[in-house]
Amino acid sequence: MTWSELLFAHWPVAAEVLARTLPAGLELDTFEGCAWLGVVPFRMSNVRLAGLPSLGVGERFPELNLRTYAKLDGKPGVWFYSLDAASPLAVAGARAWFNLPYFTARMSCAGRDGWIDYASRRTHASAPDAEVLARYRPTSAPRRAARGSLESWLTDRYCLYTRDHGGALLRGEIDHEPWPLRDAEAHFERNTLAAAAGFALPARAPLLHYVERIDVVAWPPAR
Repeated sequence: MTWSELLFAHWPVAAEVLARTLPAGLELDTFEGCAWLGVVPFRMSNVRLAGLPSLGVGERFPELNLRTYAKLDGKPGVWFYSLDAASPLAVAGARAWFNLPYFTARMSCAGRDGWIDYASRRTHASAPDAEVLARYRPTSAPRRAARGSLESWLTDRYCLYTRDHGGALLRGEIDHEPWPLRDAEAHFERNTLAAAAGFALPARAPLLHYVERIDVVAWPPAR
């Protein structure tokens, strides 16, 4: 798959607030004692199963994630509180096969005058209302995050954690080149994604990074 026009928007959150939301056996990961919550809008494309031809449907759509960071057996990864997508096919498949908290949403992602205009309103039945209306753009040349830096800690994660339908922890591996991170500017007109999951974002500007494009390979989660 390909991820493009991606914004990382991160806010620091008290570790005790997030730690109690994780399943038993999964440890909250922190940077210098602080936990982080990320809102990540982007465009998904070229989604297909390896070795198979294109299906021609459900392969290009906006997506929006709410995530924090966790580890198991010392391996750092991502824990998702929600994943909104404009493809009902992708949502149904991810919920059934990976037990990830995907939700259908009405979404748009369009470039205009050097900015990305992004809009998402959740439409999933019986799910909490969530809306993001934002405008963002890169403000620097691409770079690799320095080893040991906060931006590396936030982004250089090559697995996700979830649970199977019986509650057992699963790890899904992913692989891609190092992130070509760029500094970013963003304006959020509406952002209720965290509130929909029961979190209050601090009243401060988020830490922002932009990625134009990256190609990704992912494996199904396994115990």
